[in-house]
Amino acid sequence: MVERYVVGELDAHAEELPDIPVPEPGTWQAPGELEQHLYELLTRHATTEWANAEAEEEAREDLTLAYLEALAGEVVYVPFHREETAPEPGGRTFQVHDTHVGRLVAVYTRGLLPRPHPHRVFESYTLRDLADHLPADVVGIAVNNRAPCPMLMSADSEERRVWRALHREHWEPDGRADRVVTRRTGAPPLGPLLHGLALGAQMCFVNGEAWNNPDYHGLGLSMEHRRLAEWWGVTGRAEWQETQRRLLAREVTPWYWEFVLDARNALAHRYADGRPQAVDATAWRECVEVTLRERAAEVPEQIGADWEEFVAHVLGLAGKVLRYEARFRADGLLTGDAVVRSVAAWDLGRASMMARWGYGARFATRAEMREAVLEASGSARSAHTSWQDFSAGYALGRCLHFDEERFGDWYQEMLTAHRALTTHPDSPWNTVPFHLPAEETGRPGA
Repeated sequence: MVERYVVGELDAHAEELPDIPVPEPGTWQAPGELEQHLYELLTRHATTEWANAEAEEEAREDLTLAYLEALAGEVVYVPFHREETAPEPGGRTFQVHDTHVGRLVAVYTRGLLPRPHPHRVFESYTLRDLADHLPADVVGIAVNNRAPCPMLMSADSEERRVWRALHREHWEPDGRADRVVTRRTGAPPLGPLLHGLALGAQMCFVNGEAWNNPDYHGLGLSMEHRRLAEWWGVTGRAEWQETQRRLLAREVTPWYWEFVLDARNALAHRYADGRPQAVDATAWRECVEVTLRERAAEVPEQIGADWEEFVAHVLGLAGKVLRYEARFRADGLLTGDAVVRSVAAWDLGRASMMARWGYGARFATRAEMREAVLEASGSARSAHTSWQDFSAGYALGRCLHFDEERFGDWYQEMLTAHRALTTHPDSPWNTVPFHLPAEETGRPGA
């Protein structure tokens, strides 16, 4: 009998939970802004001399409140055995630890989560969620245990009321979105893997995820399963593999989008010194139509009743591209008279994210995730010339897919992301060269 392969078994490792040695006071570089803030709060408290015990106790209460306020605007993560979690919080079995101070549940902030493990998973909670769903007999939570920024907090009924009040005061449903998040530790060094992760920077910005984090947990196992199912129809390993393959092969985007852009590129090399922006729009459309009809003549049996309608749609795409490019220039997505040469970025940027989503959902192994990200990196460097070129291609692909020339939220999100990623000092577009040195890739000119 062949033993059943369990996805991710090869990723079993000993670091199921965070275990970070405590350094000398004030010397720890936290992986994220939240952890750094919590560490600085604790360090200031620990290094302050108090006039008396009463003053120290009052300061301790202020510290606890400040720590809770920081947590209230974020989600936190609770570990579960995989077989003891469920999509709905009420179906989960918390891991409760009996200690000398009572029954506790471990809670972690996002930046401290270890690389995904096949059997130990994490689910995300707000403070209000914890107040509502922690078992009644749990008397406390151990936040960031065995890390340099730990805090033991009461979870009695009075404290849970405080958590709910802080949630109402500090939680914003979209408060964690539209921001450049960069891990300070735990990210890959400069090279193809980091470059491949950077391909997902636009989507990481929109979702408030760290663009350079290969150990993706997202919003916890159940939410990642839900999002993959809703947006991609991916509910298991086989579907993830097929979707990942199609994205890397650039088969999710309709073929004729790239066909139309390729026609302009070909005309540019033939008649306009390689400058697509110098190609006459009428000549472009004529080239598209002639090429389409020549190809159709080679396989007449494949021509359907809606052929002419399809030809008209593809010809109309050229005008749509020109109108989007005009708006892109007005808004700074394109500079000067630049054009969009390829929409490869739309599939390849999503391929970079799909690799991480599959890994976090336990549909993919760590090796598969890394291989997909590396392949996306190489393909993007072949198809695009710069981060600016990649950004414009990604934005056009997204708009052709969703926006329908409304210049609504689908477009505005990309414009906001583009402006942030081109100006933020920690953005990969300012820290990761689009074309890597040959020694970084192992291939001349790669």
